[in-house]
Amino acid sequence: MFDRIKTLFQRWHEIKEADALTDYDLHDLGLSRDQLRAFVRMPTDLQDRLTAMAALFGVPEDELRHDHGRWIEMLTSCGHCADRRACSELLARGRLDSPADARFCPNRHELEALSHAA
Repeated sequence: MFDRIKTLFQRWHEIKEADALTDYDLHDLGLSRDQLRAFVRMPTDLQDRLTAMAALFGVPEDELRHDHGRWIEMLTSCGHCADRRACSELLARGRLDSPADARFCPNRHELEALSHAA
């Protein structure tokens, strides 16, 4: 219970920091204030999950992050995923026998396209 309260206070502090950023700072980040607030509220493991899922598709991290706009969109999709359990199970298994194994993933089509382009 204490850890949950601690996390809530940490998130509250992060939202306050996001609100304090100038428009110039946000421009440098390539995010709107609303996008930044949404990211602060998302699970903290998003980047790790997305990077790991991309690796299962054979997409290297540098290729995944190459297009900043696409990276942000994919993180957003990942953050709104309705099936984190299936994702966790697939990532724990550590292999993708076919793209159909990740049919639950909201980024699967983008990851498939990137895997064919790599």
